[in-house]
Amino acid sequence: MILPACLPNRFVIDLAGSDGKLLEKRVLHDPGTPASAPKIALIDIEGLIAHAPSGGLFAGSGNSVDELAARLQKAEEDPTVRAVILRVNSPGGTVAASESIYSELRSFRERSKKPVVVSMAEVAASGGYYISLAADRVIAQPSSITGSIGVIIQTMNFSKGMAMIGVESRAVKSGPNKDIANPFEPIREEQYAILQSTVDDFYAAFRALVRERRPAIDASRFDSLVDGRIFTGRQALDAGLVDSLGDLRDAFSEAKRLASLDRAQLVKYHPDGRTPMSPYSLALAPNAPAQGSRIDLQLQLPNALSLPPGFYYLWSPELP
Repeated sequence: MILPACLPNRFVIDLAGSDGKLLEKRVLHDPGTPASAPKIALIDIEGLIAHAPSGGLFAGSGNSVDELAARLQKAEEDPTVRAVILRVNSPGGTVAASESIYSELRSFRERSKKPVVVSMAEVAASGGYYISLAADRVIAQPSSITGSIGVIIQTMNFSKGMAMIGVESRAVKSGPNKDIANPFEPIREEQYAILQSTVDDFYAAFRALVRERRPAIDASRFDSLVDGRIFTGRQALDAGLVDSLGDLRDAFSEAKRLASLDRAQLVKYHPDGRTPMSPYSLALAPNAPAQGSRIDLQLQLPNALSLPPGFYYLWSPELP
């Protein structure tokens, strides 16, 4: 049994629209800009990055990859949309989902020729930083938390405690590694070597992507910058991990510059029933409670038990 890394026990569940249709709302514009002016689409990446939908009561709801792909398609098909801003507020997620979002963003950029700007919010770490590497420009707020470049797979072992109370476990398996890192049987170092080789493979790919997408990073500092540590936005700028400091309005200005626009309007896509009131609204869920389109759950479960097994690009302050 393999358990994942930690995740803050507050997270956001986004529910899909009733009919899946995305509507559009202007949330910011330059003074005097008419409704027919060129658009810049603002897309949110919020919370855990994963292919899997929310479980339990919210089973069947959307996931971050699906939400992004639908909005990118709408932005690509609209000729009046000239650029995209990706507002990232995520501690990361699974390796596969992070790769999928990065690939979707790069494919969108190559097909549409529309520039992509990342605006980092509170956290854009690990997988949140991974997907940010797809952008033409990365803008962090001075207080954003980013970095945490690396891979983790958290495991637990209960065999000693079980033995103390006279409980034994024996898995019936087809091969010696079918129950790799089984928490109910004694630790076998050869199995952890297999897990380590997988982590090393994913980490090498992450490092290579940082080298490719951030070529200005000082080579003498590179190893220390990608050892899993976190950075504030200010520190990330000094390290070369981001391009500039600023807020969402600065990202709007940068997107206009890259799209060669003097004036534009910023739009957000939303399902019927949940209209955003500002660029900071998370307009992803219809019929949600009074506070915007968010359902905030406070979970008291141990962090390592709150996610399914898997390999993660993920950061949390609760990590040991």
